[in-house]
Amino acid sequence: MRRQRRYYVYIMASGPHGTLYVGVTSDIGRRAYEHREGLIEGFTKKYGVKRLVYFEEFPTAIDAIRREKRIKKYFRAWKINLILAANPEWEDLAEKLRL
Repeated sequence: MRRQRRYYVYIMASGPHGTLYVGVTSDIGRRAYEHREGLIEGFTKKYGVKRLVYFEEFPTAIDAIRREKRIKKYFRAWKINLILAANPEWEDLAEKLRL
């Protein structure tokens, strides 16, 4: 039996109330690892955005991309409230993932 592919919208942060990055992936564990270790050049490596603070799961890539675009349009304060509602301590959720 083949495992159904899942897609994720995620928010990374440099720390509590720090620099934020919103992305989408089909492998949240791998992607969080890449950010944390600075394996990919770009924004997150430049600004030390290494902590997975929020994610949502979706059944299709289209749904995940649609949600990512919506989140990116919101003001920073809204994104922070989204994080606080699910993760008030700004814990690194990647440490708890067992995907």
